[in-house]
Amino acid sequence: MRIEKFQDFIKYKFKNQNLLLQALTTPMYGNEQGIPNYDILETLGDAVIKLIFSLKLYNSGIRDPDQLTKMKQCLENNKTFLEIASEMELEKYIYSSNSQQIEGTTILADVFESICGAIYIDSENNLLTVEEIIINKFIHDWKIFLERPLTFSKNQLLEFLQEKFKFTPKIKYTSKKIGPDHALEWILESPIILDPNNKEIIRLPSALKSDIFKTKKEAEKDLSLKILRYLKELNI
Repeated sequence: MRIEKFQDFIKYKFKNQNLLLQALTTPMYGNEQGIPNYDILETLGDAVIKLIFSLKLYNSGIRDPDQLTKMKQCLENNKTFLEIASEMELEKYIYSSNSQQIEGTTILADVFESICGAIYIDSENNLLTVEEIIINKFIHDWKIFLERPLTFSKNQLLEFLQEKFKFTPKIKYTSKKIGPDHALEWILESPIILDPNNKEIIRLPSALKSDIFKTKKEAEKDLSLKILRYLKELNI
């Protein structure tokens, strides 16, 4: 049984098995079966994870509010959680609809957060339990979050281009929706950089595109960061 195997995997026995079942159930499957899904636990887990990492920074001697804010902003990006969930092979334990693609999607990141939320509730609101069972065990270098500066990537890109061309360029791209409306995801591709007269000023690779994200805004941040890295590698 998936629930038993997952508890053996993380070495934590749930007092309330239904909480774990809910944490591992996608909204689509939950709606099909008429059972609770991970939505609320994901929201709770997101807040729990941010607090744990903020406390880690504070307890490591950081007293700068800007660094704590930066940590929170970095955690708003699901890319790291997706990577961790993939390494944990969470797709083996998730209850999903037959039509759903799980591997490589943000569903994995959602489930990672929902598991943290479920453990928090099951342990009677014990942050240390979540930290010991999930965070410390599966996130080996928590400072990696500070190396994911997606939040300001669009501004950084525009500032970089403004300095090079002495005007404010326009960045256009093609946006693509993936999945059903209730679980919509975004990918942005085919970016072009234009001058104020809408003339292309830099030829970007046609293969340059964002990863898949739950919001268009997150996808735009990711694509901006990739464009910036590409331009810096070219030494433009």
